[in-house]
Amino acid sequence: MDAPAVCRKRWTRREYYRMAEVGMFGEDDRVQLIDGDIVTTTPQDSPLAAAIGTTQRVLERLFGANVWVRVLMPLIVDPDSAPKPDLAVVPGSPRDYVREHPRSALLVVEVSDPTIALDRDHKCAIYARAGIQEYWIVNLAERCLEVYRDPVASPEPVSSYRSSQKPSPSDSLAPLAAPGATVTVAELLP
Repeated sequence: MDAPAVCRKRWTRREYYRMAEVGMFGEDDRVQLIDGDIVTTTPQDSPLAAAIGTTQRVLERLFGANVWVRVLMPLIVDPDSAPKPDLAVVPGSPRDYVREHPRSALLVVEVSDPTIALDRDHKCAIYARAGIQEYWIVNLAERCLEVYRDPVASPEPVSSYRSSQKPSPSDSLAPLAAPGATVTVAELLP
Protein backbone atom coordinates (compact mmCIF):
# COMPACT_ATOMS: atom_id res chain seq x y z
CA MET A 1 0.00 0.00 0.00
CA ASP A 2 1.44 3.35 -1.04
CA ALA A 3 1.71 6.13 1.49
CA PRO A 4 -0.56 9.07 0.68
CA ALA A 5 1.11 12.03 -0.95
CA VAL A 6 1.83 14.91 1.36
CA CYS A 7 -0.14 17.99 0.39
CA ARG A 8 0.78 21.44 1.52
CA LYS A 9 -1.88 24.04 2.21
CA ARG A 10 -1.07 27.49 0.86
CA TRP A 11 -2.81 30.18 2.87
CA THR A 12 -4.12 33.43 1.46
CA ARG A 13 -3.63 36.76 3.15
CA ARG A 14 -7.37 36.86 3.90
CA GLU A 15 -7.24 33.43 5.61
CA TYR A 16 -4.13 34.44 7.54
CA TYR A 17 -5.76 37.62 8.86
CA ARG A 18 -8.87 35.65 9.79
CA MET A 19 -6.74 33.19 11.81
CA ALA A 20 -5.20 36.14 13.64
CA GLU A 21 -8.66 37.62 14.33
CA VAL A 22 -9.90 34.42 15.97
CA GLY A 23 -6.79 34.16 18.15
CA MET A 24 -4.86 31.35 16.49
CA PHE A 25 -1.63 33.26 17.03
CA GLY A 26 -0.49 34.48 20.41
CA GLU A 27 0.38 38.11 21.00
CA ASP A 28 4.07 37.26 21.20
CA ASP A 29 4.10 34.89 18.21
CA ARG A 30 6.40 36.21 15.51
CA VAL A 31 4.54 34.93 12.46
CA GLN A 32 4.18 36.22 8.94
CA LEU A 33 2.74 34.94 5.69
CA ILE A 34 5.38 34.32 3.03
CA ASP A 35 4.24 32.92 -0.34
CA GLY A 36 1.32 31.11 1.28
CA ASP A 37 3.34 29.65 4.15
CA ILE A 38 2.95 30.77 7.75
CA VAL A 39 6.52 31.32 8.88
CA THR A 40 7.74 31.81 12.43
CA THR A 41 10.90 33.72 13.20
CA THR A 42 13.12 33.69 16.24
CA PRO A 43 12.62 36.17 19.08
CA GLN A 44 14.65 39.36 18.97
CA ASP A 45 17.88 39.19 20.91
CA SER A 46 19.66 42.34 22.09
CA PRO A 47 21.94 42.80 19.04
CA LEU A 48 18.98 42.42 16.67
CA ALA A 49 16.82 44.86 18.64
CA ALA A 50 19.70 47.36 18.82
CA ALA A 51 20.31 47.09 15.07
CA ILE A 52 16.62 47.63 14.29
CA GLY A 53 16.50 50.67 16.60
CA THR A 54 19.72 52.10 15.16
CA THR A 55 18.50 51.63 11.59
CA GLN A 56 15.14 53.19 12.43
CA ARG A 57 16.82 56.35 13.73
CA VAL A 58 19.10 56.56 10.70
CA LEU A 59 16.15 56.17 8.30
CA GLU A 60 14.11 58.81 10.12
CA ARG A 61 17.05 61.21 9.79
CA LEU A 62 17.61 60.39 6.10
CA PHE A 63 13.99 60.65 4.99
CA GLY A 64 12.69 63.43 7.24
CA ALA A 65 9.15 64.16 8.34
CA ASN A 66 7.10 63.21 5.26
CA VAL A 67 7.47 59.46 5.74
CA TRP A 68 6.60 56.85 8.32
CA VAL A 69 9.32 54.39 9.27
CA ARG A 70 7.27 51.32 10.20
CA VAL A 71 8.82 48.67 12.44
CA LEU A 72 7.69 45.03 12.24
CA MET A 73 4.37 45.84 10.58
CA PRO A 74 2.81 44.09 7.57
CA LEU A 75 3.00 45.16 3.95
CA ILE A 76 0.30 44.05 1.54
CA VAL A 77 2.34 42.87 -1.42
CA ASP A 78 0.28 40.05 -2.96
CA PRO A 79 -2.68 37.76 -2.14
CA ASP A 80 -0.43 35.08 -0.60
CA SER A 81 2.01 37.17 1.44
CA ALA A 82 1.91 39.54 4.38
CA PRO A 83 5.57 40.00 5.25
CA LYS A 84 6.48 42.02 8.32
CA PRO A 85 9.76 43.66 7.38
CA ASP A 86 11.92 44.85 10.23
CA LEU A 87 11.63 48.35 8.76
CA ALA A 88 9.67 49.84 5.88
CA VAL A 89 9.79 53.47 4.84
CA VAL A 90 6.39 54.47 3.47
CA PRO A 91 5.20 57.88 2.26
CA GLY A 92 2.91 59.90 4.51
CA SER A 93 1.94 59.37 8.11
CA PRO A 94 0.24 56.64 10.16
CA ARG A 95 -3.12 58.34 9.52
CA ASP A 96 -2.76 57.53 5.82
CA TYR A 97 -2.91 53.81 6.62
CA VAL A 98 -5.84 53.58 9.03
CA ARG A 99 -7.97 51.51 6.62
CA GLU A 100 -5.26 49.30 5.14
CA HIS A 101 -1.57 48.48 5.50
CA PRO A 102 0.68 49.95 2.78
CA ARG A 103 0.92 48.11 -0.52
CA SER A 104 4.46 49.28 -1.21
CA ALA A 105 7.37 51.10 0.37
CA LEU A 106 10.10 53.51 -0.64
CA LEU A 107 12.65 51.26 1.06
CA VAL A 108 12.40 47.96 2.93
CA VAL A 109 15.09 46.87 5.39
CA GLU A 110 15.52 43.48 7.03
CA VAL A 111 18.01 43.08 9.87
CA SER A 112 19.30 39.53 9.54
CA ASP A 113 21.19 37.04 11.56
CA PRO A 114 19.39 33.73 11.89
CA THR A 115 16.89 34.74 9.17
CA ILE A 116 19.40 35.48 6.39
CA ALA A 117 18.19 32.69 4.06
CA LEU A 118 14.56 33.78 4.43
CA ASP A 119 15.47 37.45 3.91
CA ARG A 120 17.88 36.91 1.02
CA ASP A 121 15.93 34.28 -0.90
CA HIS A 122 12.21 34.41 -0.19
CA LYS A 123 11.61 37.96 0.98
CA CYS A 124 13.91 39.46 -1.64
CA ALA A 125 11.81 37.78 -4.35
CA ILE A 126 8.55 38.96 -2.76
CA TYR A 127 9.73 42.57 -2.52
CA ALA A 128 11.04 42.52 -6.12
CA ARG A 129 7.76 41.03 -7.37
CA ALA A 130 5.90 43.82 -5.53
CA GLY A 131 7.99 46.44 -7.35
CA ILE A 132 9.74 47.78 -4.24
CA GLN A 133 12.59 49.74 -5.77
CA GLU A 134 15.14 49.26 -3.02
CA TYR A 135 15.72 46.57 -0.41
CA TRP A 136 18.50 46.49 2.19
CA ILE A 137 19.65 43.64 4.39
CA VAL A 138 21.65 44.61 7.47
CA ASN A 139 23.56 41.33 7.72
CA LEU A 140 24.64 41.01 11.36
CA ALA A 141 26.50 37.69 10.91
CA GLU A 142 28.79 39.11 8.21
CA ARG A 143 28.68 42.69 9.58
CA CYS A 144 27.76 44.12 6.20
CA LEU A 145 24.95 45.78 4.28
CA GLU A 146 23.44 44.14 1.21
CA VAL A 147 21.78 46.61 -1.16
CA TYR A 148 19.28 45.43 -3.79
CA ARG A 149 17.92 47.83 -6.42
CA ASP A 150 15.98 47.80 -9.68
CA PRO A 151 13.43 44.99 -9.26
CA VAL A 152 12.67 42.47 -11.98
CA ALA A 153 9.14 41.15 -11.49
CA SER A 154 8.88 37.66 -12.93
CA PRO A 155 6.54 34.76 -12.35
CA GLU A 156 7.03 33.58 -8.81
CA PRO A 157 9.35 32.62 -7.22
CA VAL A 158 12.15 33.87 -9.48
CA SER A 159 11.69 37.63 -9.10
CA SER A 160 14.87 39.41 -8.16
CA TYR A 161 16.79 42.66 -8.40
CA ARG A 162 19.07 43.64 -11.28
CA SER A 163 21.56 45.32 -8.96
CA SER A 164 22.99 43.88 -5.77
CA GLN A 165 26.04 45.11 -3.93
CA LYS A 166 27.81 44.90 -0.58
CA PRO A 167 29.40 48.28 0.09
CA SER A 168 32.23 48.34 2.62
CA PRO A 169 31.56 49.76 6.12
CA SER A 170 33.36 53.01 5.22
CA ASP A 171 31.32 53.55 2.04
CA SER A 172 28.52 56.10 1.93
CA LEU A 173 25.26 55.55 0.15
CA ALA A 174 21.98 57.37 -0.35
CA PRO A 175 18.58 55.70 -0.61
CA LEU A 176 17.07 55.98 -4.09
CA ALA A 177 14.04 57.79 -2.64
CA ALA A 178 16.23 60.28 -0.73
CA PRO A 179 19.21 60.87 -3.05
CA GLY A 180 20.44 63.95 -1.17
CA ALA A 181 20.77 62.12 2.15
CA THR A 182 23.78 59.88 2.71
CA VAL A 183 24.78 57.43 5.39
CA THR A 184 27.89 55.35 5.92
CA VAL A 185 27.35 51.62 6.13
CA ALA A 186 29.08 51.61 9.54
CA GLU A 187 26.26 53.80 10.93
CA LEU A 188 23.82 50.92 10.31
CA LEU A 189 25.90 48.25 12.03
CA PRO A 190 25.61 47.87 15.82
